[in-house]
Amino acid sequence: MKRTATLLYAAGLTAMLFAVSLHLLSGSSAGNAVYADCAAIAVPPGMKCIPGGPFIRGSNRTTVDEDSWRKVRDEAPEMTVTVNTFFMDTNEVTFSEYQKCVQAKGCRPARPNYRGYSRPNQPMLGVNWYHAHEYCRWAGKRLPTEAEWEKAARGADGELYPWGNTHADCTRAIIQEKGKKGCGKGTTWDVGSRPPNRYGLYDMAGNSWEWVHDWYSADYAKCGAPCAGIDPRGPCGGKLRCPGHTKKVVRGGSWWWNASSTLGSNRRPHYASNRPYHHFGFRCAKSSEKSEN
Repeated sequence: MKRTATLLYAAGLTAMLFAVSLHLLSGSSAGNAVYADCAAIAVPPGMKCIPGGPFIRGSNRTTVDEDSWRKVRDEAPEMTVTVNTFFMDTNEVTFSEYQKCVQAKGCRPARPNYRGYSRPNQPMLGVNWYHAHEYCRWAGKRLPTEAEWEKAARGADGELYPWGNTHADCTRAIIQEKGKKGCGKGTTWDVGSRPPNRYGLYDMAGNSWEWVHDWYSADYAKCGAPCAGIDPRGPCGGKLRCPGHTKKVVRGGSWWWNASSTLGSNRRPHYASNRPYHHFGFRCAKSSEKSEN
């Protein structure tokens, strides 16, 4: 009898632990969490507060890798994850802002490869992931995680675009439309040339692709626990070195690409060294005081 009771207890304990693990990984434990209230905390200049909480991340659609043109399902599975309250740059980092960092010896020199992209208020293009990481660190910030970037772009309910579910066009984002790149200009525009999203962020779709912190995984299922739960940071927990991983993620589409690349769930992998070279940009993030560890 004692042995039977012991076995039943062990089985029950195992089942309970398994259920708790799934509960935590799904982010559903967030219902009991307390997040910093954006209205009650000081927001750094040039940034906006993104409220913490659970949100719908990813999708189950089949898409195309913008580098290889292979069909992929790297946004799957659609699931609920959670982020703490954080701050995000209102705009993409501009050419002039990046050059100030270079002059201060906080960043290595970098610049666009073509003419017409170096006006002071155009987004900084042509940086690799390490340049972006250095700049954010110099500015007292960091790159946003992939989950933070998607929450900032899609809101809590997983809307398709930063403005909702209406299809992207040139009234909402600087993209290629009807074969015309940059909405007819052929280049990026000054940051903030289109209306902001629900959180007051500009150019979360189009204008410039944006590097995020995470290493790329073939999909969220293969990534497993590091891509689930609360404040996921991707493969290797977001460490600067991640054996077996050479690609980071860029988000948001650009002036060169059409509307499909501006979907808030769209993921584009590319080598952290930015070789082969592409005109990628970035913006920075920062943890809120109450969630900083």
